[in-house]
Amino acid sequence: MKQDIPLIALLDELELQMHSLGCWQSEAPSAEALASTEPFAIDTLEPQQWLQWIFLPKIRAMINAQQSVPSGFSMVGYFEQSWQQQAQYAALLTVIRRIDQEVA
Repeated sequence: MKQDIPLIALLDELELQMHSLGCWQSEAPSAEALASTEPFAIDTLEPQQWLQWIFLPKIRAMINAQQSVPSGFSMVGYFEQSWQQQAQYAALLTVIRRIDQEVA
């Protein structure tokens, strides 16, 4: 669990940034939307929905259960592409990039 402290801090920072940008939602998408098998649930969720409703809960659950968090994944490319015309997400991209580096 101690080795996950930097990652936990980054997950908290990601959530905080999402709140400050106003993209944190109070209601979950439908069960069908959350059940997507596509990468990043690209067919049913907006990028920020995937972060809030899939990524954050799964990684936090793994940490809380003292399971190994996957390593070597990279998310920033997808989010850079998704938000390329939305400068307001620059700080969020920075946090995502740092998460990628932490799990490299």
